[in-house]
Amino acid sequence: VQLQASGGGLVQAGDSLRLSCAASTRTFSSYVFGWFRQAPGSEREFVAVISWSGASITYADSVKGRFTISRDDPRKTVYLQMNSLKPEDTAVYYCAAENSLERWPPRSQSSFRSWGQGTQVTVSS
Repeated sequence: VQLQASGGGLVQAGDSLRLSCAASTRTFSSYVFGWFRQAPGSEREFVAVISWSGASITYADSVKGRFTISRDDPRKTVYLQMNSLKPEDTAVYYCAAENSLERWPPRSQSSFRSWGQGTQVTVSS
């Protein structure tokens, strides 16, 4: 599956952004989708993941209550709504997809074989 992330930008603390991840696949509904982020000088970290049906969702503690992951299967798109953004949310955000998981929730990068190119989110104070 090919993934195309978009929606990043420069915002102020407290603002909102919605990231999108468009997937090129005929079997969108068979994939679990995740969002990860990587700040300068840091390792890529887990942000959120949504299951095949959308019924199971897991968030990193750092974004819980502020970020919402969702999926629109007819549009073959996954979203990350980010509210109450903080300067520490500044990072390149990546979407990832996997259709064969060994465990839930998949918080590790190694759980996902397909990755998008990333979109930059910068939050100024």
